[in-house]
Amino acid sequence: MPRVTIGDVAAEAGVSIATVSKVINGRYGVAAATLAKVQAVIDELGYESSLVARSLRSHRTNVIGILVADIEPFSAELLKGAGAAIRARGYELIVYSGSGHGKDHSGWERRYISRLGGTLTDGIILVTPTVVDVDDSTPLVAIDPHTGPSSLPSIHGDNLAGAITATEHLLELGHRRIGFLAGRADLESARQREQGYRDALAAAGVAVDDDLIRLGDYELETSEEPARQLLTLDDRPTAIFAANDLSAMQTLHVAHSLGLDIPGDVSVVGFDNIPESALVEPPLTTIDQSIQEMGRQAVELLIDLIEGNTEGPQRITLPTRLVVRQSTGRAPG
Repeated sequence: MPRVTIGDVAAEAGVSIATVSKVINGRYGVAAATLAKVQAVIDELGYESSLVARSLRSHRTNVIGILVADIEPFSAELLKGAGAAIRARGYELIVYSGSGHGKDHSGWERRYISRLGGTLTDGIILVTPTVVDVDDSTPLVAIDPHTGPSSLPSIHGDNLAGAITATEHLLELGHRRIGFLAGRADLESARQREQGYRDALAAAGVAVDDDLIRLGDYELETSEEPARQLLTLDDRPTAIFAANDLSAMQTLHVAHSLGLDIPGDVSVVGFDNIPESALVEPPLTTIDQSIQEMGRQAVELLIDLIEGNTEGPQRITLPTRLVVRQSTGRAPG
């Protein structure tokens, strides 16, 4: 179906294009009856003025862009929170996926920022960006940037505290051989989660055994083999803390395939609390980092920047909490 144009609206309403333009832009000089007639035709035909034309007229689009490397459980939860927040603020949302480029090509965001900024959006939220030194006039907010603190306004979960809590939970259950399935080496969140694991062990007087640490890379596919390596050690760990829920869920799958009971033989803790974590068997104990709230606050912070309100905090760290389910139990023996 061809796109409805402003000329189509004018012809159907029996008025000039200039009159339709006045109605669309809320200008004076249109009789009430004519305004109502034109608006009815706009609604009937489903006419939408283009974002580019709207931005050229008003220098604003009332559209926010969210730039993600890929659509996966973490970013999907962020989008739910962002969508809920944006409805109350009179803005619209565009989601732009880099189709996974963020995993392999540092700096990929710069190319997409130039596409979205200016005429298409009033501001952009960058999800786990690989760069934080973006020089752009478009207002930007970063969620969980790869390299940690930056000049960009940003939203983070408290990764360090969450990892300490996860490891302490296993220690309190009597576990001392606790494996760690680490996240992506390029992410600050992964570094902090490993540091929390190490700090909690040290505080409990438990020496860190580097043979119990493997790189899971935050992905289902890449975490399968390292999980299997941990679970087939001669002196295997009695518990594994996986740096995200996808890695933890893969650990559950591998444990089942090896005939291990969870949590009888091995306890497993994840991180993120994505919805799928409650649906696996057994339901996964995990660290909730309020992913939807991260999306909501990123929208609020970005709109404040767009509208010139810069009085609030520009770097927000959200608390984490332990969600205990059935994948953890007392250490065997």
